[in-house]
This record gives sequence, C-alpha cells and structure tokens, in this order.
Amino acid sequence: MSTCRLCGTRSPLIMQQLGVCRACIRERFAEARPLIEAAHAATRREFDLPEKPPATEGGCACHLCARECTLGPGERSYCGLRVNRDGHLVHLAGTPERGLLEWYRDPLPTNCVAEWVCAASRQPDRFRSTFGQHNLAVFYCSCTFNCLYCQNWHFREADPQQERTISARQLASCANERTFCVCFFGGDPASQMPHALAVGRLLAQRGIAVCWETAGSQHPRLMEQAVRLSLETGGTVKFDLKAYHEDVHFALTGASNRRTLENFARAAERFAERPDPPLVVASTLLVPGYVTPDEVAEIARFIAHINPHIPYALLAFAPQFYAADLRFTSVRHAEEALRRAQAAGLTNVRIGNRHILSYQNG
Repeated sequence: MSTCRLCGTRSPLIMQQLGVCRACIRERFAEARPLIEAAHAATRREFDLPEKPPATEGGCACHLCARECTLGPGERSYCGLRVNRDGHLVHLAGTPERGLLEWYRDPLPTNCVAEWVCAASRQPDRFRSTFGQHNLAVFYCSCTFNCLYCQNWHFREADPQQERTISARQLASCANERTFCVCFFGGDPASQMPHALAVGRLLAQRGIAVCWETAGSQHPRLMEQAVRLSLETGGTVKFDLKAYHEDVHFALTGASNRRTLENFARAAERFAERPDPPLVVASTLLVPGYVTPDEVAEIARFIAHINPHIPYALLAFAPQFYAADLRFTSVRHAEEALRRAQAAGLTNVRIGNRHILSYQNG
C-alpha cells in the first residue's frame, strides 16, 4: 500500500518508487514530472548509469536511438556504451566487432511473445517439425529505456569496459544445423543495432529466420533494415508497446514513446506483405494501476487503424525490480483488457502468461 505524493491517495496500485498514481500522471503531469524524473534518476545512480541523456552543446552526437545523446568531454551515453574521449565518440560496445551480450540455445517451441503465430509454430506439424531445433537467443546487455518493472534488469550490472565482448562473426558461428531462428532482445537491441544487424545478415545467408523483440526506439533507418531482414527470412518483429499515452510511458520508462509509435507504424504498414507468419506482432505488459484496460484500448485502436489483423499479446505482470510492491495482474484486469482490445477492432488478441494471473481485485 503506497501513497501518491500529489493527491494523497493510498492504494496497492501505486508504485512506491514512483510515488505517483496514474490519475495524477494523466491529469497533473506538469506537477508529476519532477517526481518521476527524480525517481528514475535515483534508480540510474544505483547502477552507475547516466541519470538522463547527456545534451552538451557542441559535444559528440550519437544518433542510434531516440535519446539522441550529445556527449561532452568524459560523458557517457544514456545506454552507457558510448563515451566522449578527447572529442571523439568511442563505442565501447554495439559495433559489428564488439557486442555486449549473453546468448544461449532455447529449444523450440519456446516461450516467445509471438509463440502462437511465429514461424516455428506455423510449421505443418509444429511440435514434430521443430523437435530438436532451437532459437539462438541473443540477450543484449544494454537498453535505451529505464523501465521500473524490468524483468531482465540484471543487464545493468554488465560493465562494457570490463566484460568480454563478442564480434558479429563469432556470434553467428554459434548457430548450427539445428538453429531454426535467432531473436535479438535484452535489455534491448536498439543501442547495439550495428552488431545485431551484422549478425542477422550472416545468419540470413544460412536460411535462419531473424526475429526481434524491441521497444522500438532505434533510428528509423536501422529499424527499417531490421524489418527487411525479418521479412526476407520469415522472422517476426515483436514490438513492446508499453503504453499509448506519452505521460504514462514516461512515468514507467523515463522516456518518450514517440519514436516507438512511429517505428511501429512504419513496420505495421508492411504487415500485409506477409501476414502469415506475421511480420509484426505487438505486446503490452499489463502493469497494475498504470497500464489499465483504458490504456490497452488506446493501443489497440492505434494498431487496428493500421491493420486490424496484427497479432497483439497482453502479458501478465509479475512484481519485480522497482515495482516489486505492485500486485500480479488480476484475471479481471487481463480479461477486461482483452475485451477492450477486441472491441477496438483487433482480430487476433491473446493473454500471455495466464499461469501467473491473480484472482485479487485490481
């Protein structure tokens, strides 16, 4: 049970770290913003990451993602992978020669966001045809957002100046005759797209499906290359649409979602080129108190306006990281979100992670 520092409401649906309820985020954002920024800055300090994207006039500019960092002498980019050394932008990781990541072979069928519609599940006999095959899961240890509920938050402990890196060619060589697909996630691949694209191109030459799981903050040209690779190889681009309203997105992630929505719209416009298996899939984590059925309805309307047949996964939330004081997503919350998404016109919506849904109210 936490208290909103603006309106005084006490509720189990208020994140203590954030200290602001959804109603105040939506209705009193100018007052809420300083509290939100302070909450995110505190979490960044704990991992020795820049509190906000550097914006030093005349500094070294990085255009890989929507953060558009401009680094003064000695400053690091928001993702922590670029530094200004003597007036030069130095990439500590994220180039074709240096990827900061972990990888593993994930047996198929796997727990993929798009599992019910992806290429592996669209085989004539899914379980028999993928038996013995695997997904090459590539977990990038960096991100351009600061989600307070991050389920893979441990990547923040990776130090690009201390950890071993791996080149795109070395990583591609880890795929074998049983590798059916590769998926780049994290963290998020956005801050290491040159590396991921290099790996993807090498694997595409071997007939391996190239997939992405991303919040979509990449530079549009990089996102377009990723979409093209997936289209050509039978892979899927899975967009994590965390919220529709920019203020709610900012509260949860410390970032705007404008680039995400723009990149999604461009990719989704190509959905008709290959609807099965789907080129694009969307997902949203149902964060109690913040990502409400109303929020889901707005996201669903946005998707349906582009193409109502784009698959949409509603994912159950489990308390963790700085949102460990929130509840699990309730059955009522998930089922109402499902109804609202369908009412908005989407034809292929599912609830994921049903096994962790709660029967508590809220």
